[in-house]
Amino acid sequence: MPSPQPPRAVFAMDPVHLPLLFPPPLMTRLSEAADLDPALVVQDFTDPAAADALARAEVLITGWGCPRLDAGVLTAAPRLRTVLHAAGSVRPLVGEELWKRGIAVSSAVTGNALPVAEYTLAMILLCGKDAFDHRERFRVGHVYPAPAETADTGNAGRRIGVIGASRVGRRLLELLRPFDFTVLLHDPYVSPAEATALGAEPTSLEDLLRRSDIVSLHAPDIPETYRMLDGARLGLIRDGGVLINTSRGALVDPDALTAELVSGRLRAVLDVTEPEPLPSESPLYRLPNVFLTPHIAGSLGNELERLGRIVVEELERVGAGEGLVHEVRYADMARVA
Repeated sequence: MPSPQPPRAVFAMDPVHLPLLFPPPLMTRLSEAADLDPALVVQDFTDPAAADALARAEVLITGWGCPRLDAGVLTAAPRLRTVLHAAGSVRPLVGEELWKRGIAVSSAVTGNALPVAEYTLAMILLCGKDAFDHRERFRVGHVYPAPAETADTGNAGRRIGVIGASRVGRRLLELLRPFDFTVLLHDPYVSPAEATALGAEPTSLEDLLRRSDIVSLHAPDIPETYRMLDGARLGLIRDGGVLINTSRGALVDPDALTAELVSGRLRAVLDVTEPEPLPSESPLYRLPNVFLTPHIAGSLGNELERLGRIVVEELERVGAGEGLVHEVRYADMARVA
């Protein structure tokens, strides 16, 4: 019996990402698993040069910089049956028309969750040691802290509050297990038994904020979570507490957070903000109690290959007539990032 023809695939993303997502060994596997042109990377679906490839495409391999797959794109791609996203959230990419067409969607979000969780763990450990505060004092005064200044320093018995058992949140919970922490979890979709199985104590959002030394945000950016940490809830965090946000800036009221940080009552590690980036006059750039990074927690550099590998494996499953392992389902879209 002749082997089935490999599916026709097209890249659709900013081409700058392609070499890191698919270095030569992975590109070879892609070329063996699908009929594709490695030199064709579509950024504009209205480009006449892409029209023929789009019309024949059965699989789109998408990534950062891919335009939204609207009704016009789907009309131009009548044979499309699978979208393999070599990045995280597909929310900016897909809409109702795609789901109505019954097109299968897969995302490499699981691969992107690991570096975010690793970044968060690193920040939790550094914050527990007051590393950023001590670094600032040492840089200015060149003196070592006196014992009295370190009485509340250390990671032994720290209470870590995790908001959201998302893929990142769950990976973080795994990484926290070897440490001497008390871990609290708030997620309305997680049962008490499941939270316990994840190694955390289930609790309400308000209780988590009151009891935690360090609060880490991992909830999705959906209407229900917009400004979930407003002024009143930020006020529940203990004096000197830390907020870590690697999720989305929209989850926190920016004015209320700025007021808390300017006052010096709270500390923060912010990899995401609202707006993003912050305006140049924002005081958060200059505050010693704020560690601000430019949205680097997710996959960067050599970490991108992990996302590409997930896509290659999914494409090989498509060619073999198997189901997707990392499928995104329409029913879950209302509560995932």
